Amino acid sequence: MKPSVSVVLPVFNAAATISRSIRSVLHQTLSDIELIVVNDGSTDETPEIVRRCRDRRLKMVELPHLGVAAAANKGTRLAQADVIARMDADDVAHPTKLEQQLQLMRSADFDVVGCRVNIIDGAGTAVPGLQRYERWINEETLTPARIRARRFVEFPLVNPTILARRSYFSHEFRSNGFPEDYDLMLRAAQAGMSFGKVDQVLFDWIDSAGRLTRRDARYSTQAFMQCRRHYLLTGPLHGISRVDLWGAGQTGKPWLRWLQARGITVRQIFEVNRRKIGQRIHDVPVVDVAAMGSADGVPLFIAVGAAGARSMIEAHIAERDYVEGTDAWFVA
Repeated sequence: MKPSVSVVLPVFNAAATISRSIRSVLHQTLSDIELIVVNDGSTDETPEIVRRCRDRRLKMVELPHLGVAAAANKGTRLAQADVIARMDADDVAHPTKLEQQLQLMRSADFDVVGCRVNIIDGAGTAVPGLQRYERWINEETLTPARIRARRFVEFPLVNPTILARRSYFSHEFRSNGFPEDYDLMLRAAQAGMSFGKVDQVLFDWIDSAGRLTRRDARYSTQAFMQCRRHYLLTGPLHGISRVDLWGAGQTGKPWLRWLQARGITVRQIFEVNRRKIGQRIHDVPVVDVAAMGSADGVPLFIAVGAAGARSMIEAHIAERDYVEGTDAWFVA
């Protein structure tokens, strides 16, 4: 009989943390699960530690070292359940995570479900440099509409929190220079899949210097930028020749140059900075946001990085009949 959820956990040289991660999965309140640990050619004691975790629901698959994308794909292909959850060897799932996510998936008919997270270090302390990202995950991208509309700012789900229908993972992780998890999410969103998030902290995402996202070029700021721009061109910008831009600062100017380099006309730049209003930047007029008219069919791209600015801008554009995720997009 199929389990309700298959959990796929790729691992490479995680002897210090793998036992804790496995226990957090096997001690879930949803007990009808299988856990597939894909050992991606570890050279430390990881496989021995996994073998000592005696549980009929746990199986380990051995691979040569192929990388996290190939390891995750192998695990999802072997999964028996129609619903598959991701897990990483560094992290800890809270006991009700899978149960609550599966309940939300079924009740709201979502394809993909995440949850709120704690981002902490190995000692359980909040990581100062990641607190803004944690707030963004937990507050700014909590609703399905926000997840879709703000997916070009950052990855709005923490990858190892994801529980999804098999159809999501059938798109597969790819090794193409992009962050494989963000790339998959953007492809799935473009294909029309739906996303939700449990409004509770159900996961400890544990940051460390050795974490793959800290040391691999695929997770660099540049790689994330290239990924989001690729899917902007094949999504919201497909067939678009003219846009408006909000932001003439350090975040906005690179977007202006990039849009123009792709042959897209920037009609005007909206700004709140009085010193910039009335100027022309790269031959584009800078206009006071107070003079913004109602939406007229020209898409608006909002490139502002200041903390707290998005909530103010959201209200401003809504008053002018822009619909975020349709004709207005936040980017970063």
